[in-house]
Amino acid sequence: MLKIGEFSKLSRVSIRLLRQYDESGLLTPETTDPFTGYRYYSEYQLPTANRITALKDMGFTQSAISEVLDCYDDPGSLERCLRLKRAEAASSLVEAERRLRLLDTALERLRKGETMKYDVTVKTIPERTVASVRQIIPSYDREGDLWGIYCQETARMNIQDGDPVLCAAVYWDREYKENDVDVEIQKTVKGAYPDTEHVKFKTVPAVQVASTTFRGSYEQMTKANEAVAAWVRENGYAFDGAAFFIYHVSPHDTRNPDEFLTEVCYPVSRK
Repeated sequence: MLKIGEFSKLSRVSIRLLRQYDESGLLTPETTDPFTGYRYYSEYQLPTANRITALKDMGFTQSAISEVLDCYDDPGSLERCLRLKRAEAASSLVEAERRLRLLDTALERLRKGETMKYDVTVKTIPERTVASVRQIIPSYDREGDLWGIYCQETARMNIQDGDPVLCAAVYWDREYKENDVDVEIQKTVKGAYPDTEHVKFKTVPAVQVASTTFRGSYEQMTKANEAVAAWVRENGYAFDGAAFFIYHVSPHDTRNPDEFLTEVCYPVSRK
């Protein structure tokens, strides 16, 4: 029989951990002196101690280790446990690599003397119900005509705003056009309503976007678009749908362009 200190040296597990394993039932001593409380281990327990250390190194938690130890006599069950843990580790590695790319991109921008004014993130905008008006309009600066149609045709419908309420414009053309542009405006709503002549109520599916939010006039839109495009190119994503802008603070809320708050959103997917 081995005293706890001797077993600690042979197993290379600290006495503190051995006591912890005993209290949790993970590795109990072969015997414990009822009078002194001294713990005594068997040499045959050394392989179990080594297995516990190996499983810890693989990332298993103490509670999970107990379950895996029970699988050691069943190779099939043990393989399933190890494969599940490997998949978890691989997923963590992918997330770590994503964070490294984000950090490298930010550092590269700083190295080039660029400011961090337009911070780009990937997010999922959840499924939502919207009131929509989509038309071909003469130019982008005539978007307000669509909002006018929405207000006129829904004035007496007692529509409840969504929570949160998002006002957005979707640009459906695949390229920049100087005239006759395909634009859709959307406002999130709560409840169900009948369509009007030009206002359609529909459900918009969830979408993953690369987005950046900026404060100030719409003259910044080009710079914000450039920031998102560069981020997408440098971080292993591809554009995957029509771009849209969310107006968190718009001319409807303030006449001061410096107070506008706009979110540029580009649907993206992994390459």
